[in-house]
Amino acid sequence: MTPRPVFQHYVALGDSYAAGPGIPAQNGTPPGCGRSSANYAGKLARWLRVTRFTDVSCGGATTVHMTQPQQVPEGENPAQFAVLRADTDLVTITIGGNDFGFGEILSTCARLGAQDPNGSPCRDHYTAGGGDELLDRVDRVGGLVDRVLAEIKQRSPRATVIVVGYLRILPPTKGCWPQVPFAAGDTAYFDRAEKALNVALGERARAAGARFVNPYPYSITHDACQPAHRRWVEPLRPAAPAVPMHPNEAGMTAVAGLTWLSAATAR
Repeated sequence: MTPRPVFQHYVALGDSYAAGPGIPAQNGTPPGCGRSSANYAGKLARWLRVTRFTDVSCGGATTVHMTQPQQVPEGENPAQFAVLRADTDLVTITIGGNDFGFGEILSTCARLGAQDPNGSPCRDHYTAGGGDELLDRVDRVGGLVDRVLAEIKQRSPRATVIVVGYLRILPPTKGCWPQVPFAAGDTAYFDRAEKALNVALGERARAAGARFVNPYPYSITHDACQPAHRRWVEPLRPAAPAVPMHPNEAGMTAVAGLTWLSAATAR
């Protein structure tokens, strides 16, 4: 006899670190979301044998796109919260990276790094006013995530909610020029900012009564500067199918395993 699934209706929400752009097989609608059947949610749904699985994650999504449509190449991704129901009993969400500005920060650090490869021009840029703009952004993201989690609770009050953080992208060292063209002093600065973001996401999840999965500590030796056979995040020239500076399938499998442990102990 096949055991009854622990969860009946699983909804996956989030941005590109949930969607899996570039990872085969890309089968989401609209195609511009870059949603893969091999992302961590897809793997988790198969492992848990859920009765119904709805994945609306989309590359480029911010907290705004939980309640508003998102325009992407080849179409529009409806507001992600539209698929939440009263009977939804499992929700995973990876969000906040685009509100934080991951893409803009990576682009800025790469551009400035070319001008001063041995210095820390990106850190100097974001701390020019005497504070630290990236840490200020972390605080703002925390408030946005508070509202996201409150609305999930309102729409799906029975759901186990799991906030999934971000894999480590870069090491706390001088980095790996030219695979990732950050200046020697900026790689560690970016890593500290990402670590702070994950800490904030964990704090907001626990405050809302949600679970938190933090893949960061498990990916310390699997960042984009590691050899191709070891890394879970790809550099600017990926060796595995994935878009640059995003998880490959090995990374998604690792995140799925950690999320499975959290979900399996929730019931």
